[in-house]
Amino acid sequence: MSQFLAPALRPEEEEAERSLRPRRLDDFVGQERVKEQLGIALDAAKARGEALDHVLLAGPPGLGKTTLAQIVREELGVGLRTVAGPALEKKDIAAIVTALEPRDVLFVDEIHRLNRSAEEILYPALEDFRLDIVFGQGAAARTLTLDLPPFTLVGATTRTGLLTTPLRDRFGMTFRLGYYDPGQLGTIVRRSAGILGVEIADDAAEEIASRSRGTPRIANRILRRVRDVAEVRHAGAITTGVAQEALELLEVDGRGLERGGNVRAGVGPEVVGVTDECGLRKLFQKCGKTAEATVEGADAGLLRHLLKVN
Repeated sequence: MSQFLAPALRPEEEEAERSLRPRRLDDFVGQERVKEQLGIALDAAKARGEALDHVLLAGPPGLGKTTLAQIVREELGVGLRTVAGPALEKKDIAAIVTALEPRDVLFVDEIHRLNRSAEEILYPALEDFRLDIVFGQGAAARTLTLDLPPFTLVGATTRTGLLTTPLRDRFGMTFRLGYYDPGQLGTIVRRSAGILGVEIADDAAEEIASRSRGTPRIANRILRRVRDVAEVRHAGAITTGVAQEALELLEVDGRGLERGGNVRAGVGPEVVGVTDECGLRKLFQKCGKTAEATVEGADAGLLRHLLKVN
């Protein structure tokens, strides 16, 4: 599969994605149960003037984990520090948490890839809001304990099973985000079109939504490319015909798959009945994927469509 329909965020898309993200919980479309529970927790924390409990957001890429972290900051009216889990070292943790203000939000993306030594220094920071720093070695070792202001850690992960139990247990709330239905994606497409300043027909929004594999990031990416076609080849408005023309040009079929993509190539009736990891590995190997890519790069939404699993 090419990068166009991959749900992972590309560096050049960061600014465009940021402009389309809702800033308030009421504007966030879908994930109703998550919104309800998170909204209650936010209202309670604001009423008490306390930091929100630590939050773990789990789910496939492109479903709104980063957006929810930013919404938490906006709803609380506090500062936000965003870091990537793989890039964090032990010394970075100390510098970051000591610079936080009371009730601030620390967002760690890909928290399952956090360095083990960095993770361990986080334990007392998360549980007791203190930082233990060890100086020296052996009998001369000394521990310096620093008190930290209460803060909220929001962790995002696509692979909950890779989180260690001690870290996972320190989150007061865990929310798993699921794929969106076409109606919700249609609402997101219409909202994004309004922000981008492009007129879009309802049927055209639904057409884009139906080919987005349940993922808002993919829906917004397709919308931006359809807008290009509408502006260059037509009058600028996105009608159903314009949307279908653009999707045909992009070679995105009715299931949200790209023609000629590695995963789609060679997939036939033998796909039916593939229900375990061994079967999936064979499927990916048949399509030219390595076993490593099967585990690391498999898009669950894509597999769901291939296997006709709801």
